[in-house]
Amino acid sequence: MSEINKTFPILKSNKQMQTDIKSTQSLTESSVVSNTEIAPGVFVLKIKRNINFKSGQYIGITTDKNVAPRLYTIASSTKDDVIQILYNVKDDGWLTPRLSEHKFGSTIYMTKPEGDFIDDESPAWWIASGTGIAPFASMFRSGLKTNKTLIHGGRFTHSFFFEKEFRPVLKGNYIRCCSQESAEGLYNGRLTRYLQDIETFPEDCRYFLCGSPEMVVEVRDLLIDKGVAYNKIVAEIYF
Repeated sequence: MSEINKTFPILKSNKQMQTDIKSTQSLTESSVVSNTEIAPGVFVLKIKRNINFKSGQYIGITTDKNVAPRLYTIASSTKDDVIQILYNVKDDGWLTPRLSEHKFGSTIYMTKPEGDFIDDESPAWWIASGTGIAPFASMFRSGLKTNKTLIHGGRFTHSFFFEKEFRPVLKGNYIRCCSQESAEGLYNGRLTRYLQDIETFPEDCRYFLCGSPEMVVEVRDLLIDKGVAYNKIVAEIYF
């Protein structure tokens, strides 16, 4: 991680940010509105909103106030009356197996929003893998719908979360790269291969990367090799 920091401005990974969250940090109590499995092992959790945030920020969540929170980027609009979290269940994890069992009315504890993965109305490419789509969903739902190109990589056809919202608006500027399955309208292959085939990238925009460490590092290197200035790249790593 330190090596990446020396190369271009990258935000803290979820793992690094986790070390900044202490179990003694002030927690806000809220409750579950809904907790829906939208793909195998992938859930959208909606929590009653009692905090303000900016699109692209994250919060810490726990089901037990004596256990340190885990960090998740908010996926909902800044105007919604709920906070929406996209998460996948990790069988060896402490939180997500428990979280997936929570129903309407269950108590949730969360930290205040933090983070600088923030976009504006200027041109940008949003590049995500897996549940790394969350911050871009929040940005999109909060009104950033023009001058944006969204490229989302996933393994299966069910991996393109919130695609029914993105497709009608972004149209040809919404590209889904599917590495394990093929279907009409999908690019059959990895996100990085799709990007590798692009000869030149626009100079007048920023490139936001969010996803696995492997994807972020590979895309970072690819963009720089193709002439994108290092200060045009902003990234957040998911673990």
